Amino acid sequence: MDPILLLIVAFLCLSAGIVAGFFVRKKLVETKISSAEEASAKILAEAKKESETIKKEARLQAKEDLYRTKAEFEKETRSKKYELQKLEKRLSHREENLEKKVNLVDQKEILISKREKSIAGQEKRVKEMESKYASALEEQKKLLEKISGMTSEEAKRLLSQRLENEAKHESARTIRRIEEETKENSDKIARNIIAMAIQRYSADFVSEKTVSVVSLPGDEMKGRIIGREGRNIRAIEQLTGVDLIIDDTPETILISSFDPIRREIARISLERLITDGRIHPARIEDIVEKVKQEMELTVREAGEQATFDVGIQKINPEIVRLLGRLKYRTSYDQNVLQHSLEVSYLCGIMASELGINVKSAKRAGLLHDIGKAIDHEVEGSHALIGADSAKKYGESEEIIHAIAAHHDDVKAQTVLAVLVQSSDALSAARPGARREMLVSYVKHLKDLEEIANSFHGVNKSFAVQAGREVRVMVESKDVSDDYSVVLSRDVAKKIEESLTYPGQIKVTVIRETRAIEYAK
Repeated sequence: MDPILLLIVAFLCLSAGIVAGFFVRKKLVETKISSAEEASAKILAEAKKESETIKKEARLQAKEDLYRTKAEFEKETRSKKYELQKLEKRLSHREENLEKKVNLVDQKEILISKREKSIAGQEKRVKEMESKYASALEEQKKLLEKISGMTSEEAKRLLSQRLENEAKHESARTIRRIEEETKENSDKIARNIIAMAIQRYSADFVSEKTVSVVSLPGDEMKGRIIGREGRNIRAIEQLTGVDLIIDDTPETILISSFDPIRREIARISLERLITDGRIHPARIEDIVEKVKQEMELTVREAGEQATFDVGIQKINPEIVRLLGRLKYRTSYDQNVLQHSLEVSYLCGIMASELGINVKSAKRAGLLHDIGKAIDHEVEGSHALIGADSAKKYGESEEIIHAIAAHHDDVKAQTVLAVLVQSSDALSAARPGARREMLVSYVKHLKDLEEIANSFHGVNKSFAVQAGREVRVMVESKDVSDDYSVVLSRDVAKKIEESLTYPGQIKVTVIRETRAIEYAK
């Protein structure tokens, strides 16, 4: 076969294949385009449906918001309308009262004018009668002088002598009777006078330290604080353990207690109740409980502030809490937290002069009296109690020894212990720093409470009235009404055997039964 012919045939076949491939490819492309157009049309339709759904939901939500806003507006409008109606009624009632008062005033003016006229006529008649009586008395006087044979001056002198003699005789008998009664009751009177003098002395001495003053917006608030039959004031005193003194002092109530924390809780609670205006036993109990919780935070903040002032770091939170409690503790009339800060500063100054660790000296000085925060709960010396607490909460042996040795309960073996001893003595010995009688007074009150708490069935007890009364709250389940009488006698007898005190101490046992149910 001719090669040229073969080439032509091959070329023709190749051209035919290219043309066929072109048409096949074109068909495939058209098929893909049509399927893509169908998919896009489907997506577009779904998007339209979804947009319609979103539009419907938005319309529904807008309608709901509109209805809600409309309902709130109508509710607020009704409320304001009701308030306006109340205000209108009140104003109309006041207008009626004013009209009545005006009528009463007019009536009274008429009566007063009538009375003035009648009084003027009576005065005229009285003057006429006085002149008649004066002339009649003068005639009677002349007649008596003629009959008795004495002048009026002589009669007066004789009468005054007789009255003077009778008065002397009567006064002599009275003096003799008083002397006899005084001799019979001299011992009893002497004891009462001495007891009264001691009680007045202690009350005057501690008044600035054991009394807080609460100002009132008005004297009518005193009645609300007392409550019906005294239920509100009893609730406050029982929940806080203080004594409320409500006297004639205008717009003032006194809170008396030897425990400063109790007194502060009562003061804050009372101020909040006065501000709130709702004063009843349930509200009082709620407020006092909240204030007690807030007092815990205040105590912790006071401890943190003390550590910040001194510059102590990495200290156990429980020790911080004990330091905060010292803010409400006094020793010989000296605030213990302030005393601890003074000792810390003094220790730091002397430590820097001696070239020893200043931070350790300040730490030991600040913590040396932490035992006083719990010495009423734990038996023993406050120095050893504080050392045990410091050991329990991870303080170093050097700090523990300085705390234990600052009152020679343990022999001082380090320079730091001697520094703490010296700083403690310096802070306590400065003029006016301490008064010993307040500590003995507070100890006496705490002893009274401990004696009452030692009996079975006693929930808590409070010494009030400067130690002249102990109020004992008992569990109603454990103590009956009859046993309450026996318990009061037993507490009084144990106080007589255990303590020495002037005058007498009143023991009041309080038993309360509560029935609580919830409406569901």
